[in-house]
Amino acid sequence: MEQLSKHDLSVMMAEFENACRKADLKVTHQRLEIYRELARAKDHPSAEMLYNRIIKRLPTISLDTVYRTLATFEKHRLITRVQTVESQARFEAETVKHHHAVCTQCGTITDFTWESFDEAQVPEEVTGWGKVVKRNATLEGICNKCARKS
Repeated sequence: MEQLSKHDLSVMMAEFENACRKADLKVTHQRLEIYRELARAKDHPSAEMLYNRIIKRLPTISLDTVYRTLATFEKHRLITRVQTVESQARFEAETVKHHHAVCTQCGTITDFTWESFDEAQVPEEVTGWGKVVKRNATLEGICNKCARKS
């Protein structure tokens, strides 16, 4: 997915603030900074990665605050946890429907769209199970950069 423009970031921040208010979450400076950094990020950062980026401009923030804030955002569906092969959770603020390809060697996560997957009929075993409300594909493999190194 392409780089976020200043306008798009402003729109995302305004939508985030509205969503917080609807969820009865206080719009604090720390929450705004965490969300802003996540919205700008295209590398699906972990809590530690976000903390290391944010502490440079907000030296009073703690790693625990970043973890708790991300958990709160996820609980209220303001962000998404990305499934990876790592034990460390990775996050994104992107709300446009997409999927992920994860390199099992370097951990790079690449966003992609897959219309035929999104529109495919759900298998019969699942239709008998209940109603599907979200589809998410995570592909695991080795990216071209890592493959060239081998």
